[in-house]
Amino acid sequence: MDERRDRRRRPNPEGRRTDRARRRKLQRQRKRRRRIFISIVVLLIAVIAAAIVIWKKYGPSHADADLNNYFGIKEKNQAALTINNEIPDVQAKKEGSQIYVEYTAVRDYINSRFYWDSNENKLLYTLPDRTLSISAGATEYDTADGTQTTDYEIVKSEGGIAYIALDFVKEFTDMEVSVQENPDRAVIVTNKKENHASVQKDTEVRVLGGVKSPVLTKVSKSDEVVVIEEAGDWKKIRTKDGFIGYVKAGSLGKEEEKTRESTYQEPEYTNIQKDYKINIGWHQVTSQAANDNVSSVVANTKGLTTLSPTWFSIADTNGTITSLASKSYVDYAHQQGMEVWGLIDNFSNQVDTLAVLSNTQSRANIISQLIAETDSVGMDGINVDFEQITTEMGEHYIQFIRELSVACRAKGLVLSVDNYVPKGYTSHYNRKEQGIVADYVIIMGYDEHYSGSEEAGSVASIGFVQEGIEETLKEVPKEKVINGIPFFTRLWSESEADGVQSTAMGMEEAAKAVADAGASVSWDAETEQNYAKWTADGKTYQIWFEDGKSIESKLKVMKEYDLAGAAAWKLGFETSDIWDIMAQYLN
Repeated sequence: MDERRDRRRRPNPEGRRTDRARRRKLQRQRKRRRRIFISIVVLLIAVIAAAIVIWKKYGPSHADADLNNYFGIKEKNQAALTINNEIPDVQAKKEGSQIYVEYTAVRDYINSRFYWDSNENKLLYTLPDRTLSISAGATEYDTADGTQTTDYEIVKSEGGIAYIALDFVKEFTDMEVSVQENPDRAVIVTNKKENHASVQKDTEVRVLGGVKSPVLTKVSKSDEVVVIEEAGDWKKIRTKDGFIGYVKAGSLGKEEEKTRESTYQEPEYTNIQKDYKINIGWHQVTSQAANDNVSSVVANTKGLTTLSPTWFSIADTNGTITSLASKSYVDYAHQQGMEVWGLIDNFSNQVDTLAVLSNTQSRANIISQLIAETDSVGMDGINVDFEQITTEMGEHYIQFIRELSVACRAKGLVLSVDNYVPKGYTSHYNRKEQGIVADYVIIMGYDEHYSGSEEAGSVASIGFVQEGIEETLKEVPKEKVINGIPFFTRLWSESEADGVQSTAMGMEEAAKAVADAGASVSWDAETEQNYAKWTADGKTYQIWFEDGKSIESKLKVMKEYDLAGAAAWKLGFETSDIWDIMAQYLN
């Protein structure tokens, strides 16, 4: 028995090694499973983290935009405006159910015919036959059928700012208006034609094109939106309630141009249109005695239909005008079959044109005196030649033209307005409005290079003339456009001591100057003018001629565009052959 016990206690080396190996194997398996588990966990964490990063970077945001900030609302009672396809930074407010819009916003974005007289705190609106005048705080205005009363103040003046009731603006404007809440805003549409599209599925409208951009609003399937422009995979749209933002292009159906329905009746600004090509000669009259020279001035002319003597000038800021008008002059012109359109200018350096035009009473004074003069001497029309009108004067200037047009329309007088060749810096002359309220818009198609120019050049190259016509026709119908041509040129001299200088001269004087210098003349194809250059007395002289050949080039362009006629500055500067050429193209 002891022997058996001893055998049991005797160690078994092979068994122990097997157990240890088994345990090590199990440990390795457990470690491997643990590593796999940890790897899987780490991988899952990495995948989840990556997904979160990707989602944050590329996934759509559902954050709502701050609508007050979006619409620019900063104060209590302030209202926002959506006007066509923009949300302008302008002042508006809501009082009760009425939206009031700052005057300048109405003028600049909605209807430019509204005019605020800050001197008298009055709102003016010029119709074809009268000008409405409404004091701040008034609740009524005159119509052709009597006094119209409203249940709101038409215009308010607060802190030097005029606000016009939107309902009143709508009375005189072809537009669609809807008033929305949260936040308070008015949605105004004056565009006649816009591209519309139907929403194909519920979608979010975002501030910008991109899924991370804040959400402005939502549109539902079958809603209709206005498509403003494409932006890659996105489209800029305007919703019916005035949000302008972006939606995925695929969320919209096919675009279709639609014309806005309207029952608004545009006022008819009737005009006088002659049934012949107009041939005007501007006649510079500097004294009463000069009127007696009219017979000699027109003696050699042919086909001249109209005389425009420089009779009237603004004399002071009250609107007083000086007059050289003559009944005998008009009578003589009528006997010769010509009309007389008396010219008024603002050339006095002693008078502040802004002070005159920005004062309603001063404008009225000018107009009443002009009408009195036409009654006295029998003029057929008025020609307005206001120059160097600044941007600040622009709205007052065009209001003067509107008001003068009412008086001329009532008297059957022709109203013509002189304008520079269109450039960006003269847009405030508002040729488009002139083309509606006036009978004729005259382009002063010269002074391409003028006294004071830093370099010598043509007074009216053919390219300059053509540009003036083309740009004017973008705003004014051709049957109202008259192109002014120069009967003068400039003789240029240049030297180191004196720099660039010029002298204006008529056709005969220019030809004599070149002949006296013994200079040769050649045709310049670029300007379509004869050209001469010579040196004398240490100076270089240049001249681009206005003569029969250059005038004919201009008349050909005018005929090509079928304009209403021509006007020439000035009578007495031309050679006699010019009239045969003028008659060929204008009669």
